[in-house]
Amino acid sequence: MLGKAGAKDRKIGSLAARRRTRVRLLLGVVAVGVIAAVGAYLVIQQPGFGSASATRTTTAPPPPVTANPQVTPVPDGAPTPTPEALAAALAPALANPDLGAFTGVVSDAVTGTVLWSQGPDTPMIPASTTKVLTAAAALLALPPEHRVATRVVQGAEPGQIVLVGGGDPTLTAQPAGQPGYYPGGPRLDDLVSQIRRAGAVVESVVVDSSAYSEQAMARGWMPTDIAAGYIAPIEPVMLDGARREPLVDESSRSATPALDAGRALAAAFGVAPDRVTAGVAPSGAAPLASVESAPLRNRLGQMMEHSDNVLAETIGREIAAEVGAEPSFAGATSAIVQVLSDAGFDVGGVALHDASGLSVDDRIPARLLDEILTAATGDDMPELRPMLDDLPVAGATGTLSARYGTGAGAGWVRAKTGTLSQASALVGYVTDVGDRVLAFALMSNDRSPDVSRPALDALASTLRSCGCT
Repeated sequence: MLGKAGAKDRKIGSLAARRRTRVRLLLGVVAVGVIAAVGAYLVIQQPGFGSASATRTTTAPPPPVTANPQVTPVPDGAPTPTPEALAAALAPALANPDLGAFTGVVSDAVTGTVLWSQGPDTPMIPASTTKVLTAAAALLALPPEHRVATRVVQGAEPGQIVLVGGGDPTLTAQPAGQPGYYPGGPRLDDLVSQIRRAGAVVESVVVDSSAYSEQAMARGWMPTDIAAGYIAPIEPVMLDGARREPLVDESSRSATPALDAGRALAAAFGVAPDRVTAGVAPSGAAPLASVESAPLRNRLGQMMEHSDNVLAETIGREIAAEVGAEPSFAGATSAIVQVLSDAGFDVGGVALHDASGLSVDDRIPARLLDEILTAATGDDMPELRPMLDDLPVAGATGTLSARYGTGAGAGWVRAKTGTLSQASALVGYVTDVGDRVLAFALMSNDRSPDVSRPALDALASTLRSCGCT
């Protein structure tokens, strides 16, 4: 199985679109003037060079150059593409057989009107565009500052401590002063310092993973995905997402992430690995230490930016806990669907087995993905608008950084990608040449991503260059 695209990503700006008469997108920034160091003119006469004394003169410094970035909003009266003109413009790219089994929807962000569609209700393998559902449900169900704690408590025996996972895979054991994989993530050395300040004797470590159900791999996942770096067994405490190379995105993952975290904690106290076991914290155990994850808003950005499967699964369980569902794959996926349904989205045709889209058995119709993006770019659900900032930029960031080259969509298309061995998808938005904001969901099945991704990119570039009025 081919997992998500592994391109590195970093956010380079913030775009937002708003429905009806208040659509706003970043159209462009005129380059800020370069502050030239005009430098003082210096004349020096040294002894031995025609003068017995040194003379120095300087010119007055130039006036400072001030930045004048010209960011302009999308005009309220930008013309709307007509369905007929848009269909005609898309027709050549749609004729490409590399699209395989294809469905798609394009909508106007101002009115929410569907301008073009093909098989919008057909359930398709969504791959990582499933994260659009996970992100939307998280933004609707949880506060943006929501955090997850990892705790250490006193064990049942003398000299025993218990590492209690709460669902945060971003803990890092990197040495002090060195970053972990997840910016803003908690640090193991902070737990160690708190335990020492508490005066605890540490002779053995128990790892409590009872916050999650025992099932750690979802239906439709391949065991080889662990070694390939796409996923790890989903346990409620990990170090750097269970990466064996902590700072490498698609590093091979550990098959025992929770125990690995316990062993790293034990090592800090000189305790041997064989003194680390799985278990459950005693009821009412005395607290010794605690650290918290970065806020949900940050973690959602990291999830979308890097298409991080482990983060998606743990965030899915946060949603489950919020709605009272069990902390499992089934609980997380049912919670995601429930939250979206309660918000008014049509979830017909959705079948999820994970929150990340790594499962080959997931199915989502293009209609729902487009509805979510249209809601995010409009006024009706401002809670979803932060999702727009997290979408990769074509030809510039994230999983789109190596795509589009210098084509029409480069720098304009912002979209979540999805890639499996026989599925590719692209879900996002673009401002066309007529300054109209269009939301879209494009899904290809039954073709290798080597051929389907360029075909999808051609469609999105057409949306950018069309105008179609």
